[in-house]
Amino acid sequence: MTALKERPRRAGAWQLGILIGVSAMLLAACGRSSIGSSDNLGGDQNYVSSDGSVTLRDPASRQMAPSISGTTLKGDTWSIDDKRGRIIVFNVWASWCAPCRAEAPILKKVSEQYSASGVDFVGLNIRDSNVTAIAFEDTFNINYPSLVDTSSELVLRFAGDLNPSAIPSTLLVDQEGRVAASILGPVTKSMLTGLIEALIEEEASSRTYRSPSAPPESN
Repeated sequence: MTALKERPRRAGAWQLGILIGVSAMLLAACGRSSIGSSDNLGGDQNYVSSDGSVTLRDPASRQMAPSISGTTLKGDTWSIDDKRGRIIVFNVWASWCAPCRAEAPILKKVSEQYSASGVDFVGLNIRDSNVTAIAFEDTFNINYPSLVDTSSELVLRFAGDLNPSAIPSTLLVDQEGRVAASILGPVTKSMLTGLIEALIEEEASSRTYRSPSAPPESN
């Protein structure tokens, strides 16, 4: 059964979002495959199917995300250093990956839903060609950028958080630049939005906690 690695913290939207994600995972858990198996998706491309697990780390145990930068499929430059203070959703994908095609409409919809809420999406396109990858983005009308990562060099920087052979995978970096959550396998809308809402609430609660008390009124 799918495992959710997180200790209880407080009641509210944070827990509600995770419970929504857990419910979605339980519905799909019976049909998931385990890391270590491989499926041929056509041509000579193989992938390691993920186990569908979702992890949300306690803030105290999070490590800083590695330095990620590069060139997008459209030829632009992108750097994580320009995104500090924002939630970043990294999605590992390839045009030949059937589960990637299945989750693409969800990623598009959620990226648009949170575009004005301090959340940036970026793809890590691995073991692919630019021509087929761009055609994939055009087919699904994906508007967020994807970094060219043909050799999985960027994915390997997330060692311990992502299996470089597991496609698709999704990883969330919080507003402090720390690796906060991961999804090993295709996302569901409730799963992904639950994690994003949890990180948004964390930041809102943190701002409230750091706010200084109002100065006393002068006589």
